[in-house]
Amino acid sequence: MDYSKIETASAAPKASSMVETFRAIGYSLETAVADIIDNSISADAKNIWIERIWRGGHSVITIKDDGHGMTSPEVIQAMRPGSQNPNEDRSEKDLGRFGLGLKTASFSQCRKVTVFSKRRDCDPAFWTWDLDFVASTDKWELLKWIPDDFIHSLDDVESGTIVIWSDMDRVVRPSVSESDQNAHEKFSRALERVKKHIAMTFHRFMESETLSIWWCGHEIEPWNPFCPNEKKVQPMTEDHLPGNVTVRGYILPHKKNFQDEKAYLAAEGMNGWNAHQGFYIYRGKRLLLAGSWLGMFKQEDPYKLVRIQVDVPNSQDSEWKIDIKKSQAYPPAGCRDVLESYARMARRTGVEVYKHRGRILKQRAGTSFQPLWEDKRKDGKWSFVVNRKNELILRVKEMAHENPDKAIETLLRIIEEGIPTKAVYANQVEMEATQKDAFEGFDMDALKSLAETLYETKINAGLTPEQARNEIKNIEPFNNFEELIDSL
Repeated sequence: MDYSKIETASAAPKASSMVETFRAIGYSLETAVADIIDNSISADAKNIWIERIWRGGHSVITIKDDGHGMTSPEVIQAMRPGSQNPNEDRSEKDLGRFGLGLKTASFSQCRKVTVFSKRRDCDPAFWTWDLDFVASTDKWELLKWIPDDFIHSLDDVESGTIVIWSDMDRVVRPSVSESDQNAHEKFSRALERVKKHIAMTFHRFMESETLSIWWCGHEIEPWNPFCPNEKKVQPMTEDHLPGNVTVRGYILPHKKNFQDEKAYLAAEGMNGWNAHQGFYIYRGKRLLLAGSWLGMFKQEDPYKLVRIQVDVPNSQDSEWKIDIKKSQAYPPAGCRDVLESYARMARRTGVEVYKHRGRILKQRAGTSFQPLWEDKRKDGKWSFVVNRKNELILRVKEMAHENPDKAIETLLRIIEEGIPTKAVYANQVEMEATQKDAFEGFDMDALKSLAETLYETKINAGLTPEQARNEIKNIEPFNNFEELIDSL
């Protein structure tokens, strides 16, 4: 198309309206802070310091790093909305995509965001987005301004950047006084969630000792969802998907098999056991999605021990529909089927650990585990049957030769006490198969023989044939086989 011959008209977005749109993208406080940290990691920072300063409605949050820093023109470029084309090739270590993270994350929480940076052997530079100024001028213009008490905040690093959030109207109402204890406690709780989110989102960076993240002077301990320090975690075989995507599942131990109560409570995570089951999507070692079945299954209690690590390279951003907030991902069709199949396998293993209360179902010391009940699946239907090879059942059968009454009573008590109620529930919520009807596939000749024996006994007791059949129909399981009883 020859664009030179076509009339054009400017349709540049209104600055005052657009910044409000940016504010409504949907960041939480924790995802917003994480987006700023991404920039620090991309800048090769070895340390990141996060500070929270309570001043009521004038509270401040800062994120500082010792990365390579920026010159004044580079700061301006970094603060320009859409500073990066999402379709451009990037380093596999680059955690950005749209060139919007710094701006949208900051705007979602505050009305003033200041970026103060310096490169080694260069003069420091600072610029500020002031949304009140943008609203009054309707221009995309930065202010060369920095809060007075931060002008020396980079003196202790050779190079680095500090992002300063002030006028945090989305975190603390501007009218809140510094003495408001309730507001202070709410602020602290919100920031505690941020700390936990950071520990989870960037745990692989911290575990590799390439990055330290400091929270109010204390180093944050990483939270690994796969509990690598627990000896009874069951790792699954790694699988590979199109696009150089790798998958590996982990079945966490039952509560009683954690090293201690403290470790079990820590493994629960910031959102609880059920919320943290499922897939963990990583992009460049950075966690995007922490616990989700991606619409394939429901989050149910029997699967709370199942966590699956998925590593996606940033070259797959478009295919996996990575969003601006880097908090959502949607696998393409070619990967989704493989993930679902892998997840089904992991869920079956997880249910076994859950329903057997943590018993390790592996061969050990030359012996194998002998369940009392076995889960049988046939023709898309499931049922539970007593394991006839269980040595306890075999011993009861031997006992029947000497003391039949005692043997029968013992057998009934064993069956009563061992009913796999948790496993039945687990299978019901699995939704992979239908429960088999009672006595479906049962030996009807054997059942008829028992009915005939009962019938003869009742006739000998003086009942009429009709009375005998009616009484038998009231005995479970014969109540389900009226036609068989009518044939007697």
